[in-house]
Amino acid sequence: MIYEKEGSLYYAFDNETVRIDAWGKDAVRVRATRNHGLTAHDWALDAADRGQGQITLHEDAGAGGQVYANMYSGKNLSNGVLENGRIRVEVNADGVLSFYNQKDRLLLQENWRRLRDEPSMALDIPGREYKVAAGDCFATTVRFHGRDEEKIFGMGQYQQKYLNMKGCMLELAQRNSQVSVPFYVSSIGYGFLWNNPAVGRVAFGMNGTEWHAECTRQIDYLVIAGDTPAQIEETYMSLTGRAPMMPEYGLGFWQCKLRYQTQEQLLTVARKYKELGLPLDVIVADFFHWTQQGEYKFDPKYWPDVPAMCRELEEMGVKLMVSIWPTVDYRSENFREMMEKGYLVRTEHGVRISMTCFGQELFFDATNPEARAFVWGKVKSNYWDQGAKLYWLDVAEPEYTTYDFANFRYQLGSVLEVGNIYPRMYTQGFYDGMTAEGDETPVNLVRSAWAGSAKYGALVWSGDIDCTFECFNRQMRAGLSMAMAGIPWWTTDIGGFHGAETTDPEFRKLFVRWFAYACFCPVMRLHGNRNPQSGFEGDMISGIGLFGSGADNEVWSYGEEIFEICKKYMNIREQLRPYVREQMQLAHEKGTPVMRPLFYDFPEDAASWDVDDAYMFGPELLVAPVLWKDVETRQVYLPAGCRWTDCHTGKVLEGGQTVTAEAPADVIPVFRKEGSELALKL
Repeated sequence: MIYEKEGSLYYAFDNETVRIDAWGKDAVRVRATRNHGLTAHDWALDAADRGQGQITLHEDAGAGGQVYANMYSGKNLSNGVLENGRIRVEVNADGVLSFYNQKDRLLLQENWRRLRDEPSMALDIPGREYKVAAGDCFATTVRFHGRDEEKIFGMGQYQQKYLNMKGCMLELAQRNSQVSVPFYVSSIGYGFLWNNPAVGRVAFGMNGTEWHAECTRQIDYLVIAGDTPAQIEETYMSLTGRAPMMPEYGLGFWQCKLRYQTQEQLLTVARKYKELGLPLDVIVADFFHWTQQGEYKFDPKYWPDVPAMCRELEEMGVKLMVSIWPTVDYRSENFREMMEKGYLVRTEHGVRISMTCFGQELFFDATNPEARAFVWGKVKSNYWDQGAKLYWLDVAEPEYTTYDFANFRYQLGSVLEVGNIYPRMYTQGFYDGMTAEGDETPVNLVRSAWAGSAKYGALVWSGDIDCTFECFNRQMRAGLSMAMAGIPWWTTDIGGFHGAETTDPEFRKLFVRWFAYACFCPVMRLHGNRNPQSGFEGDMISGIGLFGSGADNEVWSYGEEIFEICKKYMNIREQLRPYVREQMQLAHEKGTPVMRPLFYDFPEDAASWDVDDAYMFGPELLVAPVLWKDVETRQVYLPAGCRWTDCHTGKVLEGGQTVTAEAPADVIPVFRKEGSELALKL
């Protein structure tokens, strides 16, 4: 039966109930279950955004197919329609959902293999499928028809070479360097949010799309219609939350390495940056500066006067960021209390250990608000009150030593059911604490995210990645996918994290290309674990003794030639600071990603939808990084509709063509859009 109740459109048959609601503007939310009722969870959405759509119910005209009596009017209904701005959803008597825009273009349709208009189809495969998983949880699958011409962009960060996700199979799970943010923008003119934090998978096949959750109480998704990618993205960000305004220190250069072992080491590096007249906004104290995992404080043996350190850095105009892990070692002074109060992640079977990293650790349960408050209380006392007020939320997936998702449980539910939301709630705990202390523009560098993380000040970086050109290629596409998935603050470890010698000439070639690219990323941040390693001496209780340090990783660590190139791009970043500030303002006010694929700004140019090796940095700069080894030119497509100025040569070029750009070692091809007043010379 199809009926209206309290402003919602319902379809019910047997033991399934489907509820369809207008949500915000131009969007509809679909929920479905075979349980007695829907849950109260809104996940990435806000219940306050429920809209007032127009609902129309149509009587059956006598066509074939099973039709059921409306529970209120007693009439036989052939379909129900809900309209909300640019979007219209129809549900027919068989329960099939179809989504159209205001121009009657079919955007998306569930794929049922027993439709009345396919009499030759002998299969009986539903578009919504439920199989009992455990208790009142189901393994669910939702199927949609495929469209040959469709291109799909977003979905978060996957370590692969594809920007267009059509044809890809993606795991819906968080891992180190993999970030599941299940939202995409389609070239057909709609956006889709899988509003479900369950572990699962999605396949964007040529013959159809399938979304699967391994353990969930209900199906939940959102469809947005828009005339342009920008309209869709802005609507999505209005419903899941826009980023705060990026503070001034986020616009410049950040210095980090694995790792500064002492207070004096860190200060010495900061002082040298200032002595050399180099811009530096943030310096980072990486992991194992603490006494023990889960104690959330500096080891005083090596960091004897944190307030004095922070004051000196502030006088230099530099902010200190400190690494926080969600791990709590069995030896931690807080372990017993956190265990007694239920603040730690539980295991379903075997020994209760989540991670083994120089100890035996459990993660604190970020889905438990009391656990979040407890951890923030320790951080406030031992960091914030000492002057260290920026946080690097590492291991945020969290990174299980064995990714056996079925074996772990949070307060909110099993990891299979709710696991993907952990990083968002981890970030939320710090956002809530920082804003309560008066910080109106919190930034948390975090290694994972989910839909809605942006509003909690999540600056996501791409994880512990390799130092290769192949990996560099993947990061550029990952960053654009994160932008389209609604994460406008994103960064990488310049040069990669694993496996590089600072003296290796081949690595230096990669390093300079990556450094130039980072100049045109939302945040420009140098980090990495360089070889050779050192400093593994010491006792096995102190945080310092547990782990050594990588080789030097400052801009002067790579020789004079590289140093000069780094200085060039650090100064270019300073020149771009007003421009980057404007883009951050747009991200805050409208949800506009700072970096985005070419089609975002040029949707009418069909060729721009196929470009996956260049991007727009704000509306005025087209950036084409050199992603391959030993090349000094590259092909660049310039979108049609305007002229472009090569910022290296000054040459003015017509749009709608592919050009050969010069790219010697110290140059990244950048083109300024016609009408821009940026005075940028590379």
